[in-house]
Amino acid sequence: MRTRDKFAAKGVDEIICVSVNDPFVMKSWGEATGATAAGITMLGDPQATYTKALGMDFSAPPAGLIDRSKRYAMLVDDGVVKLLHVEESPGTCEISAGEGLLAAM
Repeated sequence: MRTRDKFAAKGVDEIICVSVNDPFVMKSWGEATGATAAGITMLGDPQATYTKALGMDFSAPPAGLIDRSKRYAMLVDDGVVKLLHVEESPGTCEISAGEGLLAAM
């Protein structure tokens, strides 16, 4: 949301937030955070199928996290991944934040 206009200025057509959650959670999350109002597409991956296909899945049973998604930002142009920023720790949001991806573009 903070960087939506800056991405648009660089020619980005769509920003999609993918999470291992059902579509109802994604809808509520988008509304609660203002992401939906900002034009961000909230996409649920309830069985982690997409996440696993990308190799972005992880599990941490002691923390109750099974088949979750690593935090990442990806720039895709006509189906080709141009940039991929993967956080080292699931609790951080630094290189995967919009500002980090914008700086690399």
